[in-house]
Amino acid sequence: MKLHNYFRSSASFRVRIALELKGLRYDYIAVHLARGDHKKPPYAELAADMLVPLLEVDGQKLSQSMAIIEYLDEKHPAPALLPADALGRARVRALAQSIACEIHPLNNLRVLKYLVKELKVEEEAKNTWYRHWCREGLESFERQLKLLPASTYCHGNTPTLADCCLVPQIFNAQRFKMNFDGLPRTMAAFDACMALPAFQKAQPSACPDFEA
Repeated sequence: MKLHNYFRSSASFRVRIALELKGLRYDYIAVHLARGDHKKPPYAELAADMLVPLLEVDGQKLSQSMAIIEYLDEKHPAPALLPADALGRARVRALAQSIACEIHPLNNLRVLKYLVKELKVEEEAKNTWYRHWCREGLESFERQLKLLPASTYCHGNTPTLADCCLVPQIFNAQRFKMNFDGLPRTMAAFDACMALPAFQKAQPSACPDFEA
């Protein structure tokens, strides 16, 4: 398997976590988003959406982190990243999508670049935008967790797709110095994840293209 990704991409981070949790070996291929390499050959000719991550496996190219992770979960079912029961799967997908579909699209790199370059938003105003939408989204995430039974991770006592999404979002929020007060269940799940080798190996600072 080949994973085309970028160390700071939260979507890429999700897939790296899933690969590490499942103990799957892969070739790490860096695509420098900040430099715009995803929009230039050869990567632009490889990835139809010109986004990361892109997983090459069995002669096929797969895009979109959520689809990639579910593919990996179906092909390599142990350890499972989705619960065995339909209700549990729906709850985990809802938590994951609260981050991947609600928080992340408002705050990904291309949106932040557009705010600064095209709309001429000042740097601090851009950062305030980020913190506002991230905080609002994580408050919603916390309320959802509080409706569920107490657990070590987001859902149950093993990491799931929800944790694969949560951890990268917290990393990004830390970079932007968001206030984490009042998010006890969310941060407890994050801390539990980061105690695991799989999450440590997948984090940005462990990537070969890491830049401080």
